[in-house]
Amino acid sequence: MRRVWWLLVTILTLPAASVAQGGVSIETLLSAPFPENLVASKSGNRVAWTFNDQGKRNIWVAEAPDFAARRLTPYLKDDGAELSNLSFSDDGNTLIYVRGVDKNVSGQYANPTSNPIGVQMALWAIAWQGGAPWKIDEGGDGATISAKGVVAYTRDGHLYVVSLSAESKPAEIVARGNSFDPQWSPGGDTLAFVSGRGDHSFIALYTPGAESLRYLAPSVDHDSTPQWSPDGKRIAFIRRPAETRDAPQGFFLAPDHPQPWAIWMADARTGAAREIWRSGIKPDDSYPGMAADTGGGVLHWAGGNRLVIASEADGWQHLYTLGADGSDSPHLLTPGACEVEQWSFTPDAKSVLFNSNCGDVDRRHLWQVSVSGGPPQQISSGEGIEWSPLALSDGETLAFLGSDALHPARAMIRSLGSAAPARPLAPETWPKDFPSDQLVTPQPVAFRAADGVEIHGQLFLPKNLRAGEKRPALLFMHGGPIRQMLLGWHYMYYYANSYSMNEYLASHGYVALSVN
Repeated sequence: MRRVWWLLVTILTLPAASVAQGGVSIETLLSAPFPENLVASKSGNRVAWTFNDQGKRNIWVAEAPDFAARRLTPYLKDDGAELSNLSFSDDGNTLIYVRGVDKNVSGQYANPTSNPIGVQMALWAIAWQGGAPWKIDEGGDGATISAKGVVAYTRDGHLYVVSLSAESKPAEIVARGNSFDPQWSPGGDTLAFVSGRGDHSFIALYTPGAESLRYLAPSVDHDSTPQWSPDGKRIAFIRRPAETRDAPQGFFLAPDHPQPWAIWMADARTGAAREIWRSGIKPDDSYPGMAADTGGGVLHWAGGNRLVIASEADGWQHLYTLGADGSDSPHLLTPGACEVEQWSFTPDAKSVLFNSNCGDVDRRHLWQVSVSGGPPQQISSGEGIEWSPLALSDGETLAFLGSDALHPARAMIRSLGSAAPARPLAPETWPKDFPSDQLVTPQPVAFRAADGVEIHGQLFLPKNLRAGEKRPALLFMHGGPIRQMLLGWHYMYYYANSYSMNEYLASHGYVALSVN
């Protein structure tokens, strides 16, 4: 620890001439494509993900048994158009995705290339076999495909449905207020969605052909997150008290203003509903807004007539299981003084796959736990960083994204039930001149702040630093406090670039301390 502070006090006293010449370029460090939006089909052992390859964003796919990867979409220019909301149709033969980003507060789409024709966020579809993608409609928020091949999505707060057929025309489902979070029933017969009314919201049901909407136990509270039971007979949803617009919202809560929440269960046919669980009233009991942000979600229906929920009741974001009939209290599935971040379910919905920093606070590794309880089983370990775990349709193959200190993120595949090493998907996309051998592995450091809080960071030391030698040093403040930099390339694009910057500084002779 003395050495850390000794390095920091040099920051104002050392001349720039003491920095080593040469080093890797920032362009080279940013040359590796960045994978995101990993999804798996319900059948056929197919996976898809998006690649940001120096600004050119495309969908890549791979399929068992050899998982030879191929680029599916035709976007070969850096036009700033992001790809998101990637998902498969039930038969795995079609993918839908959103290209572009939503409007700003002025009602305008981002136009990074100043295209005089204009740009828009739009929902697209493309066949698994390839070919030209076809545009479904403008917008595309929350797009989801039913078992019958009907897409539901929102645009400017309005709900639309349309068949996946390229000739189909979207139809608006007219509902008062703002509509969002559409969720099809398992059979594709009914659509649940949230009908926002400003300071309160309802769970609405739309059945194609019906002449009116139905609402589940409407009240003056905020209802959200409708989740269908596997048999399509019940809907679980979250209810929160109505609040004024100036009340604390999102991730940052006033210490004296907790946000309680409850889980309700409704009969999808009759609409009758009742509360089956209610949170406590301490700040840590508040609605876990980070759970939706990190990709896991707050409420899921699992196997065995049970729900899985996220909560920070013990001061950490963890997963709990709860009987769907409300007959028991939530049972902690992921114990420990550590954070659970992203999760998904095995095809039979009996187990949860998740990543966390349990046992390795400065990294992320993969774990599996049964919905019925029992100790979690660690799937990955070591000096790598792993996230976005997905069990493929055979229940035996695991796809995930991973990186380490010397290699940026890649899509990976391995057996779920054995310790066989993972292999990268699309290895041909890796830059042949990527300078992993010129990079450094950061060291974990921890120190006490003036108020006694323990602060963690990553210390980057130049490769050629000699004992006792002084170098210029920089403190790197990446933002926060809800983000954590790691001992390797990050799982979020922005912070992956931040990690690249620290490696760049170290390669040019600087000492860099990234502070969480």
